Amino acid sequence: MNDIEIIEDIYKQYWKCMINKDAAGLRSLMSEDYYLMHITGTLQSVDEFIRCLLDGTFNYYSADHDDIHVTINGETATMIGKSKVMAAVYGSGKNRWRLRGDFTLRKEQGNWKLTSSKASTY
Repeated sequence: MNDIEIIEDIYKQYWKCMINKDAAGLRSLMSEDYYLMHITGTLQSVDEFIRCLLDGTFNYYSADHDDIHVTINGETATMIGKSKVMAAVYGSGKNRWRLRGDFTLRKEQGNWKLTSSKASTY
């Protein structure tokens, strides 16, 4: 696989880990300084995010990917992923969301790692 295909696969793995509540899998995809900006503007570290995933604050059931666009610039990259996601978050009922994730990545010891993501809708 080339770097673009690897990064596209990271996006797909990210969602599989979220659906399966696979904390170790998520951590393997993320840099230690990874952070997420939610639709609300709330920032969460990787530890806070995974804690909310495991305690049921965030529940993801499926993700159908519409588009993944990757741009590489040396040892860094950006990725925009658009997916239809079935989720129940912050105590709400299960709903289908059209989620857009704007991600940054960098190569660490030869491996691409997610460094940030910003969630929005499309």
